[in-house]
Amino acid sequence: MTTTPHGTGLRVLAIDDERPALDEIAYLLQRDPRIGGVLTCDSATEALRTLQNLEVDAVFLDIQMPGLSGLDLAQVLSRFKNPPPVVFVTAHDEHAVEAFDLRAVDYVLKPIREERLAEAIRRVVEAPTRSRSGDVQIPVERAGVTRFVNRSDITHVEAQGDYARLHTAEGSHLVRTPLSTLAEQWADAGFVRIHRSALVALPHVEEVHSEAGRVIVVVGGAELPVSRRHTRELRQVLTRKPTP
Repeated sequence: MTTTPHGTGLRVLAIDDERPALDEIAYLLQRDPRIGGVLTCDSATEALRTLQNLEVDAVFLDIQMPGLSGLDLAQVLSRFKNPPPVVFVTAHDEHAVEAFDLRAVDYVLKPIREERLAEAIRRVVEAPTRSRSGDVQIPVERAGVTRFVNRSDITHVEAQGDYARLHTAEGSHLVRTPLSTLAEQWADAGFVRIHRSALVALPHVEEVHSEAGRVIVVVGGAELPVSRRHTRELRQVLTRKPTP
């Protein structure tokens, strides 16, 4: 572990098994006036030992590391009494949904742009407010810009090959995650499969009716057919749905 002086700003921990990448993120973090000190570790195991003895204001970590991965470490940190905000810094975008299910504050792709890292630090500063809301934010890309959609705003999800399209009242967004993965990860959040290629969010279901022998769900103003295979399951879930 290496450290830089801790001033009046945030003390953060950066973790990456590749020394050049670790040196780069430490350098960029030190350049931000909101950062008062940077600790560095080259493995998740070393980071855990560090965090047993020191408190930090945030953790910036890579995902793919030998032994304990960044996702594994974030899972352990989530069980801390006062878990630090986590920002993933990685060259791989396919873990974004899993990362945000672990309540990550942000997901920064390599190569790191200084202005993008500054945005992640802003999210760290605001993290206590967001964590109280309990909502999960999903990163979506549009025209090269990453923005975040609250999962509670998603009305339904449609499969598009190995991708999934998230629908909200404001529009739709494509994410590089299979529908089957979202169906499993978001089941506890009230997302129910109505077709092999569609999920609906129960809080947004407006109506269920039959039309020409088919069951139709109305959600977010859209009419979606329910397959015979999933009709009984949907009706059972809806009868258990609490009244607002």
